[in-house]
Amino acid sequence: MFMKHPLRLLSIPGSVFRRFFFLLLLISFAGSAQAAVSINDDFGNEITLQAPAKRIVALYGSFNEILYAMDLGDRLVARTAADHYPEKITALPSIGTHMRPNPELIVALKPDLVLQMAGRSQAATALEPLRERGIPCAMFKVASFEEMFSMIRRLGVLTGESGNADKLVESMNARLDAVLQKYVTSSVLPSVFFEIRYPNLLAAGQGSIVNDIIRHAGGINCVSNHKKIVRMGEEELMRLNPLNYVYQTGRMNPSPVKPDERSHFKLIDAVRHKRILKVDESVFSRPGPRNVEAVELLADFLFNNKEK
Repeated sequence: MFMKHPLRLLSIPGSVFRRFFFLLLLISFAGSAQAAVSINDDFGNEITLQAPAKRIVALYGSFNEILYAMDLGDRLVARTAADHYPEKITALPSIGTHMRPNPELIVALKPDLVLQMAGRSQAATALEPLRERGIPCAMFKVASFEEMFSMIRRLGVLTGESGNADKLVESMNARLDAVLQKYVTSSVLPSVFFEIRYPNLLAAGQGSIVNDIIRHAGGINCVSNHKKIVRMGEEELMRLNPLNYVYQTGRMNPSPVKPDERSHFKLIDAVRHKRILKVDESVFSRPGPRNVEAVELLADFLFNNKEK
């Protein structure tokens, strides 16, 4: 009303005008204050925060990498015993392990958000004592780039930094598109076997982020089982006879014998033709920004015929 008839302001008593002006300031301040944020996690849980998260505990290393890539590493207040990347994370206190975090240590840090990655049933169980104490907890399940991008965008909402989340997703997508343009020009997809552990051979199945890395790199996972991790008999491996053999080193596979030094592997085409690639477990098997690096590395190996 006042904006339509500015001359009426002249007839308003000074005290009333001051109160009106003060009310406008309050409304303006309230509008600029950070409002509540809300998402649904991958298990249908609604997570509502009264303000964007400033103190975050991540129970899985993927979140650390993503938050640092979003320039939000300073919001992390703890790490698990297994977290050493990015290097700055080691300065934070350890609160236990991914599956067995210490609730008392976490509560003492007064987080406004706890993040967990689904896996075995213990991952969800680990959140129960935290939720009982009123700490908001979000759990995600990532087996593809699209699922990862969805998670990153929701982390952007929870932190009030949707713009940073969008920039990260756009950057990752641009690099994936570049791989597609540079390498993936053939309709014939080279078969890839990805070793998670040896001996007691475990392979990456269709339900893993590794499967999507192979797909984006222009290959095809020769393991058709839809599980994330597949127990593999060596007879079945011989039947699959992959053209390319990738094996990881890390916590799951700390000191594997090289595939070409395993006498019973010598009949596999990948071994006979020296198509063997050794990779870092944390780059390939942990969902996060470095998975794009994994796609670039694997595509280069598959299509440039370079022995690694």
